[in-house]
Amino acid sequence: MSKRHYWLMKSEPYEYGIDDLIKDDKQTTKWVGVRNYEARNIMRDKMKIGDGVFFYHSNIKKPVIAGTMNVSSQPYPDPTQFDPDSNYFDPKSSEDKPRWMLVNVTFTQKFEKPVTRDELKETGEFTDMALFKRRRLSVQPVTEDEWLRIHEIAGVDPK
Repeated sequence: MSKRHYWLMKSEPYEYGIDDLIKDDKQTTKWVGVRNYEARNIMRDKMKIGDGVFFYHSNIKKPVIAGTMNVSSQPYPDPTQFDPDSNYFDPKSSEDKPRWMLVNVTFTQKFEKPVTRDELKETGEFTDMALFKRRRLSVQPVTEDEWLRIHEIAGVDPK
């Protein structure tokens, strides 16, 4: 059995937030619209079913880790790349040679007290976290220690 890995995935809550995930059918969604090669490669090559994911609300006044999800599918082509009416349409991508991949994620828990980016920064414990080193990357790795400590700060058990 392979070791579980941990990730952080960003979304603007006014576009798609953790409450939207909770309301989704089976509390599962396709993580569409990633158009950064490094983030795509993480989903395509590194994420495995069962990996833990922080749901990060970004591009707001106080960005927060709102809760957690699990990776719940193998990677597969993002269908929005083929849809000319989608904001994520890519005319250089084709069904036989898709450029963009995604995974499904499934809700596991919403933090009663979301953990703010400022809180993490103020502790001084997370200076090496990708969130602070790779601020613009929408899908990024999280260490097991970071995963456990952030759950501790949120006051919840890691699931």
